[in-house]
Amino acid sequence: MELVVGASNATMRSLLGKLGGLLAQEYALVRGVRRDVQYINDELTSMQAFLRDLSTALEDHDNRMKDWMKQIRDMGYDIEDCIDDFAHRIPRDPSSDVKCLFIRTRFYELRMWWPRRDIASKIADLKVRAQQIGERRRRYGVHNPRNRKNGSGVTAGTYEVAEHQLTERQLIGMKKPVGMTDDMKKLEDWLAKSDKSSYEERAVLSIVGFGGVGKTTIAMALYQNVRDKFDYRASVTVSQNYDEDAVLLMILKQVKPQESDQEKQHSTGSSAVKQIKTEAINHGKLVKELQDHLAKKRYLLLIDDIWSAQTWESIRNCLPHDNKEGSRVIVTTRFQAVGATCSQIDGIDLLHPVDFLDDEQSKILFNRSLSESRSSKDSKKELDQVPPEIWKNCMGLPLAIVSMAGLVASNPDKSIKKWKEVCNSLFPESVPSLTLDGVTRILEYCYNDLPADLRTCSLYLSIFPKGSKISRKRLIRRLVAEGFVSEKHGLSDEEVAETYFNQLIKRKIIRPVEHSSNGKVKSFQVHDMVLEYIVSKSSEENFITVVGGHWLIPMSTNKVRRLSVQSSGSEHGSSTKHMNLSQVRSLTMFRRLDQLHFHSFNNGILQVLDLEGCKGLKEKHLKDMCRMLVLKYLSLRGTDISKVPSKIEKLEYLETLDLRETDVGELPKSAGQLKRIINIFGGNKNPRRGLKLPQEINKETMKALRILSGIEIDEQSTGVEGLHQLTGIRKLAIYKLIISKDSKIFKELRSAIEYLGSCGLQTLALNDEGSDFINSLDTMSAPPRYLSALELSGNLNSLPKWINKLSNLHKLTLSVTVLQMDTFELLSDLPLLFSLTFSLSAAKQDEAIEDILEKNKSESGGEIFVPSGGFKSLKLLRFFAPLVPKLSFPEDAMQALERIEMRFEAFEGLFGIDTLESLQEVHLRVNSAADEITNFIVEDLKAIEKAKDNRGSCYQQLKCGILLERFLIILHFHYVC
Repeated sequence: MELVVGASNATMRSLLGKLGGLLAQEYALVRGVRRDVQYINDELTSMQAFLRDLSTALEDHDNRMKDWMKQIRDMGYDIEDCIDDFAHRIPRDPSSDVKCLFIRTRFYELRMWWPRRDIASKIADLKVRAQQIGERRRRYGVHNPRNRKNGSGVTAGTYEVAEHQLTERQLIGMKKPVGMTDDMKKLEDWLAKSDKSSYEERAVLSIVGFGGVGKTTIAMALYQNVRDKFDYRASVTVSQNYDEDAVLLMILKQVKPQESDQEKQHSTGSSAVKQIKTEAINHGKLVKELQDHLAKKRYLLLIDDIWSAQTWESIRNCLPHDNKEGSRVIVTTRFQAVGATCSQIDGIDLLHPVDFLDDEQSKILFNRSLSESRSSKDSKKELDQVPPEIWKNCMGLPLAIVSMAGLVASNPDKSIKKWKEVCNSLFPESVPSLTLDGVTRILEYCYNDLPADLRTCSLYLSIFPKGSKISRKRLIRRLVAEGFVSEKHGLSDEEVAETYFNQLIKRKIIRPVEHSSNGKVKSFQVHDMVLEYIVSKSSEENFITVVGGHWLIPMSTNKVRRLSVQSSGSEHGSSTKHMNLSQVRSLTMFRRLDQLHFHSFNNGILQVLDLEGCKGLKEKHLKDMCRMLVLKYLSLRGTDISKVPSKIEKLEYLETLDLRETDVGELPKSAGQLKRIINIFGGNKNPRRGLKLPQEINKETMKALRILSGIEIDEQSTGVEGLHQLTGIRKLAIYKLIISKDSKIFKELRSAIEYLGSCGLQTLALNDEGSDFINSLDTMSAPPRYLSALELSGNLNSLPKWINKLSNLHKLTLSVTVLQMDTFELLSDLPLLFSLTFSLSAAKQDEAIEDILEKNKSESGGEIFVPSGGFKSLKLLRFFAPLVPKLSFPEDAMQALERIEMRFEAFEGLFGIDTLESLQEVHLRVNSAADEITNFIVEDLKAIEKAKDNRGSCYQQLKCGILLERFLIILHFHYVC
């Protein structure tokens, strides 16, 4: 829990709730303990109020205050550990069972005598500590704080409901770095040269500049814009704490050729097995494999944040020495000398310094960042109340400008006078330019402006390595498991966590990098300098301990509470041997498990175990996991396991079990006894594999289940009958469905889906591999009216009759076999539909499917018309199929549409796209087997350069940027004023 850093309301409530629960367990408390627990409860309540005042205090905390706060924090940790230890060592009162009551009670009292005495002793010690901390405050003059008068005044609870309701679904478009238009064109041309005589040698582009000036933003934009002109490409982050093997391994994983779709469909081995061999390779073999792989290829590497010339020399020596294919390496560094070393060959390499923005460019970036953070109901007066000093004093540093924009967006009621006071405190006149200390001062102010719960959430980001793409859902589920959020104001704990996440985006602490097709953020990143500050703050407060990260941080001498092992090097693994791991509540590991032993942890305390992507997981590790009795969150995603132990039933507190991208094909029967399980994830999307249900599903034992994703159902499945009892399910995703139409399972599943649809099912995904099940949904007696996402994959003959009644539907994915002349007409009135996808997987491209597609084409006259006036909310339209017919957009059709994506072998053209007023991007991916007519149409599209349209007083030009690859053509259309 985080008492000091954020005075987390959710966490403190959790602890006080546990104390209240302990007081209620009269049977379990030894005489006298009740008074001690009550005293501790009262003391913590008072301390909570005091720490809340500290979080908004005007003055900086002196050493006495910091030390006292640290004592409160450590005591709070120990109290929570004691309560959790109590919970798992002392089971429920047997008096609830009337059978043999006397004998059971006496046996229970005898067996629990020593645990109760032991815990009573610990509680007595904690009471003494609470008394001493209170006395110490008075003895050393720790005074009450003065309230901050110029802070945000915002508490987490004031925006939760509003933020949840106002969050807009959106897509991420391509944005050019401000002030870099001319330079970007020059650098792109240099990177993408195609004249053999001018680029034989590998060349290095070094981008050099101050931390936060935008080096990584520029490098990533260049990488994305030219990557398709190279055979292989990879991007990695290096930083201070350089792990050579880890960097080489990340490069190798990205440049290794992928299996073709056809190979994946027929592959019997899993990708995980192939990855194990790569993970286990020694340094010499790793270097040789990388060199052999890149030797005769044109490759593009992005190596971000190099700190020393030695690091570059080490990486360069591992690359092919005689590559003459015109390969390119982009490096970023804060140091001029390092950049000069990387780009030292005159006439071949290029050194590009990144300058600070001027005042006009700073204003443009500030306004753009502010508009991104404002909600739709905010007015433009917000900008008028901000003095220009806000962005001018940032001295043209993009990180500082963006951070201040997030601060302004989160304080809409602050006056010009107050903002000038902020400027005076952040940018003293005695400092002529913005130094590294000045940037830290800005980050510190923005951090202190956060409400208590958001501080805790921001510190939690230090769990993840620098430069990594972090899944939004992964973060949210972990915050819930840690107890940092709880239900309030009518919102569930996950919905509250969503509002916190959206606030972190608004305040520019995190940056979305990818959106899902439903318009929600899929993954995000944290700026390097922001993360560096967060990691330092987190280490200072003993909130999270990072081992093997990108920064050199002193080893913790405190009890470790949350441990993140970010490197698999032996020196990092051995360093944990000297740590006190007995109080670890959360363990996150990346890469390998070789150097860490689970027996170092207290099985009665560890609540979060995240091993996503880790290799080296053995049977002994799985057995150890089944002894972690209070575990709430267990992620084994992407690991090399193939079986779940039957003893998993011992994890009675488990809420999330993630088995995706593993070789686990079936849950043991005992998994049906997990009473608190909320989320079960399994299977693999490519190739399609599912997780078979446990043999018994009981409503009483699994009534908390909300998400059941990635399952497989066939004729041998035995748990289908119990599905209709799980009325709390909100997401059901069946990755593989192979059943006969006349079977009992067919009828049971059909009945279960219809019933769950009436109980609140929000997401339904069905991949029907020939059973004709999805066509049977047409006859359901009532529409699943709560659905917000629907995916029907297979040979779909026609749209379900009830589909136009789904007023809450945001995301719809349908088999392309249903694409007929009236299909768009039937869907056009769905009021909230954000994305519409027509797809067909490669495995289904047989003669029968092709006949259906040809029939649809002939019945529609060879052309599909999108009706006018409908699809008021649609922003994304996608077609993934071997054949995409001619599509025509009349006037006033799909006026909200922002992006079109297509992947095909045969394509007959897009007509009327100039009428789509909101269209920003068109992505075309052409298969290598495309016919001559399709290639002609694509070449015709590539010839488009301009489109003129008079819209009000604004003349707009349609700019077409084309990126080519062997099998890939992407066209980006951008409307600009």
